[in-house]
Amino acid sequence: MYMHDMMAGAMVGALFTYAMLTIFSLWLIPTIFYLISMQSALQSVSPKNRTLAPGLVWLNLIPLFGLIWNFFIVTHVSGSLKREFTERGIQDVGDCGQGIGIAMSILAVLILVPVLGWWLASIATLVLWIIYWVKIVELKNRLLAVQP
Repeated sequence: MYMHDMMAGAMVGALFTYAMLTIFSLWLIPTIFYLISMQSALQSVSPKNRTLAPGLVWLNLIPLFGLIWNFFIVTHVSGSLKREFTERGIQDVGDCGQGIGIAMSILAVLILVPVLGWWLASIATLVLWIIYWVKIVELKNRLLAVQP
């Protein structure tokens, strides 16, 4: 009987490990592509208009610190794009997604709130994350299409 209990425990442990790795991968893979997009957006801005070095977006991968760092990414990516568009005389870009990005960052922090945060904030964060990401990629592509 003892051997049967050990086998059952090992199987539960293996399933738990597999589930955690799957969840981690479902988070990590899109996050890497998001950070590549943020880095690319900063690289499309002339160095004098950048308010953040492009490589610093990768600090977002540090657990918990990334929740706070995302506020900086949003502020600096949107701000850098805005400065670049302003310098090029293009005024119809709004806040370059900064409002959506800040709202997304706030909701991401609220995910840590038990019960309420997990369900409501996680869905809203995901939606705003996608909207912000698409907005930044569109703005980057617009910048590249109108090279100075």
